[in-house]
Amino acid sequence: MKLWDKGSSPDEKTDLFTVGNDRELDLLLVKYDLQASRAHARMLGKIGLLTEAETADLVREIDALMDEEAAGRFTIEAGFEDMHSKIEYLLTEKLGDTGKKIHTARSRNDQVLVALQLYLKDALSDVQHQVRMLFDRLLELAEKHQAVPLPGYTHLQVAMPSSFGLWFSAYAESLIDDVYLLEAARRVADQNPLGSAAGYGSSFPIDREFTTEALGFETMKYNVVAAQMGRGKVERTAATALAAVAATLGKLAMDICLYMSQNFGFVSFPDKLTTGSSIMPHKKNPDIFELIRGKCNLLQAVPGQLGLLTTNLPSGYHRDLQLTKDLLLPAVENLKSCLEMAHTSLGEIQVREDILDDPKYDYLYSVDTLNQRVLEGVPFRDAYRDMAAAIADGSFSPIKGAAHTHAGSLGNLCLDRIADKMAQACADPA
Repeated sequence: MKLWDKGSSPDEKTDLFTVGNDRELDLLLVKYDLQASRAHARMLGKIGLLTEAETADLVREIDALMDEEAAGRFTIEAGFEDMHSKIEYLLTEKLGDTGKKIHTARSRNDQVLVALQLYLKDALSDVQHQVRMLFDRLLELAEKHQAVPLPGYTHLQVAMPSSFGLWFSAYAESLIDDVYLLEAARRVADQNPLGSAAGYGSSFPIDREFTTEALGFETMKYNVVAAQMGRGKVERTAATALAAVAATLGKLAMDICLYMSQNFGFVSFPDKLTTGSSIMPHKKNPDIFELIRGKCNLLQAVPGQLGLLTTNLPSGYHRDLQLTKDLLLPAVENLKSCLEMAHTSLGEIQVREDILDDPKYDYLYSVDTLNQRVLEGVPFRDAYRDMAAAIADGSFSPIKGAAHTHAGSLGNLCLDRIADKMAQACADPA
């Protein structure tokens, strides 16, 4: 069954090519298409295009389908092109001519738009919740290990003293930037496109304010052409925010992979969170974090792929836009799984407390030692050259334990302020 069926059908190859993965991907969107169909039916009843009895019948049957979807029993068989055709078929099967009226004043275009944007509102909120959970875990670890020293690196060369508290809270605060982007993307999605139909509105006297309120949108996309042009743009905006989270998470995963290696040996995990080798019995591989790193790296490509897909498309709907679902929906699910695994695994991270006892890390203190000379009255440039000479001739003697007191430094992590900052970022803007 196809919503555009006029009595003839394409051949099998055309059908397979044009439908693509829609049936599988639509299972993630069915819940939202049903929500929109329910609101649309109520609106049709409000403006008199459905009788009170017809409206009640449609709402009842849609509610029953929502229960089926929630229980995981909703399927889209090969005989149906997508979720829209399956839903309309089921309503017609139950209600006859009343079921055939559900598509009045709608197009499959605005059906996809509204379902996708409702999905993205929830998905971005879910990701933000997971980011907040990871943030809380990182801040707890920063508090617990704030005084445990850790080498700081630039160019992967030993640089200056750091700490696990500084390292954990650095990633925590970085996630706040990602929350800003998630919230911006959610606002772009939070505009009701329903009623734009095929992109040029309808001659029916529909009430778009009603469906906007019924579906919980903050506002509507008023211009119907603009609503249709949102297809592709809303996905790309969401993907940009998801990629930002992935970039932070991927960098953390890379640090952990590095720090787990025997050459560093800074952190470890219980055996249940590592994997082994088929021939090397000593191996404890960081596969969880390698996969997080790999998946997050791939997520960086999604905004660019969506950009390539939609660049130079003129206004109006084009079938190219169907492919946005193939890129975006798996990206959401992949990122959510990465966040879950990172949060779970970091709950059992083990940090080494004696790292800086190794003399090879003495050069971490060259800047602190230089700064002490400056505090004693030696001009900075002279102190720098003297320190370089001492390092070169082997006479360097580090001063350890220098105070780092300014905001955000080794001795003043400002964890409470970082926590407040995240709380404000996650607060409802309304």
